[in-house]
Amino acid sequence: MSRQLLPISSSPSDCSGGVFDWDLALRKLDELNARVEDPTLWDRPADAQAVMRERTQLSGQVESVMRLERDLADALGYAEMADAEGDEASLDEARAQLAMIKDQAGRAELEALLSGEADSNDAYLEINSGAGGTESNDWAGMLLRMYSRWANAHGMGIDLIEETQGEQAGIKSVTLQIKGHNAYGWLKTEAGVHRLVRISPFDSAAKRHTSFASVWVYPVVDDTIEIDINPSDVRTDTYRASGAGGQHINKTDSAVRLTHIPTGVAVACQAGRSQHQNREEAWKMLRARLYELELQRREAAAQVLEDQKTDIGWGHQIRSYVLQPYQMVKDLRTEMETSDTQGVLDGDLDRFMGASLAQRVGVTREA
Repeated sequence: MSRQLLPISSSPSDCSGGVFDWDLALRKLDELNARVEDPTLWDRPADAQAVMRERTQLSGQVESVMRLERDLADALGYAEMADAEGDEASLDEARAQLAMIKDQAGRAELEALLSGEADSNDAYLEINSGAGGTESNDWAGMLLRMYSRWANAHGMGIDLIEETQGEQAGIKSVTLQIKGHNAYGWLKTEAGVHRLVRISPFDSAAKRHTSFASVWVYPVVDDTIEIDINPSDVRTDTYRASGAGGQHINKTDSAVRLTHIPTGVAVACQAGRSQHQNREEAWKMLRARLYELELQRREAAAQVLEDQKTDIGWGHQIRSYVLQPYQMVKDLRTEMETSDTQGVLDGDLDRFMGASLAQRVGVTREA
């Protein structure tokens, strides 16, 4: 008797209809390969770099689909042999392989939806603690750990741009640069206020506390994207960067904060060894923030910038993390939830990012 295997609804390459047109992708890749082989392309370095980026991205998508098809064929062949021999252990192994392929196909399908101008770019990620002192600072530190683990699990690099530590624990604020393909596309779904409910480790009475922290995400932009900023609209402040103390304490005002007066957008950098390095990086961040502002203005279905920058507190959160009196992480936009709170805090965020991305793209299509 034939045994029921985990169903796969369709071939991974069957993604036409606006998600991933396979035939069009192959034709486009052939065109890009031909352009790269043209030696005159490099007479225009900016155009050449843009072509190379597009080819690398599309080639990766095509290879991903082909790899999924090979893996699917191998797993189905293995399952058929195991079924014919009545080998239950091998059938279980085949089911596990098919389940893994199904998850990979689902992620590839979602990544095909990352078609925004900057979705494939690296990302800046800012975390700021809300009101509540040590409690909120500690929660912001937990979010820093969560996103760092998510990035590491997906092979992405992390650069620390700015960090202000809390007096007793955690952090008041931190800015990271997450480096990896589609870093912004995935992380943009995390922008908003995150709420934690737990028994406080800092409360001797062991009372339950609610803490808030905000996450802000914007893309790293390159020189091919022109952002016109009037220098007279930008206020520059310098301050002493925080250090380890002792003989290594920073004795000069090397940290730089830039504020774009018309919009109120502010960025800060203290990771460089000199004020010059920090100023240069801060200007890159400011350009990226203003670019993100423009992207949000273009997205009719996206929440406007000022709504995302409201008070860090009740009524504005996108996700709740409840550790007491029960275990539950719930996204308030998609209703996605799980009781695996430790897994989420250890960086298992794909289910939430995927649900939010699918919802966001769906709303955009209907608009």
